[in-house]
Amino acid sequence: MTDPRPLIEARFGHLPFEPPAEIPPALAAILDRRVTRRYKPDAIPTPLLATVLAAAQSAPSKSDMQQLSIVVLEDKARIALIADWIGTMPWIKDAPVLLIFCADIRRNRDITVRAGREHANDNLDTLLNATVDSALAMGMTIAAADAAGLGTCPISYVRNHLEKVGPLLSLPRGVFPIAGLTLGWPSSRNEPSARLPPSVVIHRERYSTEGEAEALAGYDARRDKAKPRYPEVHGPAPEGCSWTENVARQLSVPERAGFRAWLRSRGFALD
Repeated sequence: MTDPRPLIEARFGHLPFEPPAEIPPALAAILDRRVTRRYKPDAIPTPLLATVLAAAQSAPSKSDMQQLSIVVLEDKARIALIADWIGTMPWIKDAPVLLIFCADIRRNRDITVRAGREHANDNLDTLLNATVDSALAMGMTIAAADAAGLGTCPISYVRNHLEKVGPLLSLPRGVFPIAGLTLGWPSSRNEPSARLPPSVVIHRERYSTEGEAEALAGYDARRDKAKPRYPEVHGPAPEGCSWTENVARQLSVPERAGFRAWLRSRGFALD
């Protein structure tokens, strides 16, 4: 059993609630989750990788539809292609494995057609269900990797290059990548990522914004200033930006404007 207090304090900067005196190691590992951006060159043994992927498939799935697929990349040249397209994440090349988690409605569409029925759910809800299935599998993979001593880092930027990633992975119509995940043995661990106060994220009985502005100001004060996002649009900030300022900077600039058109071209009706 483990004392959760230091883990919670590391995540939130203080103890926002009184936890149990001791918790199981599996729960402690989740509270201590950290992103990994530095990897050893060692390969992941095939039996271990297969077991981690089995954990991914152990995630919950909407109506047992299992509308996800995972493309496993171990070829260094193919991983390097994606890393070069992204251009700002050199650790992708260092990881021995890159997983691409995909929402997949192709498989069940084909199952329906083979059963002699018309697939009547090429709609936004199906896209959402498949995306959630994929995201849950990625979360389970992260937990499994941590338990095995491996490190991970999610890479949403694969969606910035759908026109290249899709053909590279031979993704058929009805399949799109939601995120990548680097996987490997950590050469060092990052500090725990600071998270918003529970008072901002956790709502009791009903949604409330009471006290949010004050809590966000305190959160900004706790975190170090970060590299400014979109300085070419919003101007430089040599002193760095607060978390809320960077959120506002990023969300005020249109990103992935062609995403909807790409999805429609690949068989997602989005109705």
